[in-house]
Amino acid sequence: MRRYILRRLGQLIPTLLLITFMVFALMHALPGDPARALVTGGEALDETQLAVVRKELNLDKPMPVQYALWLGRALSFDLGRSIITQRKVADELSLRALVTLELGVLGWMLSTLIAIPAGVLAGAFRGGRIDAATTVFAVSAVALPGFWVGIMLILLFGVHLHWLPTQGFVALNVDPWENLRHMVLPAIALGTGSAALLMRQTRSALIEVLALDYIRTARAKGLARRAVVLEHAWPNALLPVVTVMGLEIGRMLAGAVVVETLFGIPGMGRMIVQAVFQHDFPIVQGCVLVMASAVLLVNFATDLVYAWLDPRIRYDG
Repeated sequence: MRRYILRRLGQLIPTLLLITFMVFALMHALPGDPARALVTGGEALDETQLAVVRKELNLDKPMPVQYALWLGRALSFDLGRSIITQRKVADELSLRALVTLELGVLGWMLSTLIAIPAGVLAGAFRGGRIDAATTVFAVSAVALPGFWVGIMLILLFGVHLHWLPTQGFVALNVDPWENLRHMVLPAIALGTGSAALLMRQTRSALIEVLALDYIRTARAKGLARRAVVLEHAWPNALLPVVTVMGLEIGRMLAGAVVVETLFGIPGMGRMIVQAVFQHDFPIVQGCVLVMASAVLLVNFATDLVYAWLDPRIRYDG
């Protein structure tokens, strides 16, 4: 187990390097000049003035050299400064990451609290009304894009009913109640698709386990349906569900880009969108590094939880 943990940790480094380099290369492939975006009225500057700006920002160097310079600073926990605002990227991320983390946690909790009980009921009463209802919901939620769900939530609860705010953000330490009211709709928009996928996985895993011989033996002994499902079937059905729950973290981080932009939430997702349009390379790289690290660490933790839940699994190779 120890060798497995060390090997998996070692695999995180080249993966992060590959992800950040690909994003760095894609950013340089975008049309436009960050030097012009930095200076107001940059279109009126002559090439000599722009060359000075590019040299100060290391934009005059080849792309691999720029990446190497950024990587060297990142290894010392210096993510550089924003090209546009000249503020430290680490300071920007420290504020935005907490907002995205709160949104992701709320969306994940919402999807889990809905999907797990509904999936268990659908699997336990296969072919019944509950199964049919959850199937319709799951298929519909998967088919509908997250931004469309968010727009419909805004129209229903914000425009027509006036129950909840649809734009802006209030910090949790400033006003917990207003913070919750502002985060409800974004969390629903973010967690709906994940809830559908998790629900279908829970149902499928439980149905598969309920068909095994030891479950038929438990039923033959006269055990109640509740005991068979919760005490005998569910612990084994949980294993693939845990894997999907870990993978959904990455999906939610990707969905946060759209949801935060739609609801005007000042998180990392919205920050990336603004930085891409402004060609603010350090901001984009910093956000990608944080998000990629979070996804890889969550997947690593998921593997460990999987091994802990199933003692038969050994990672000696």
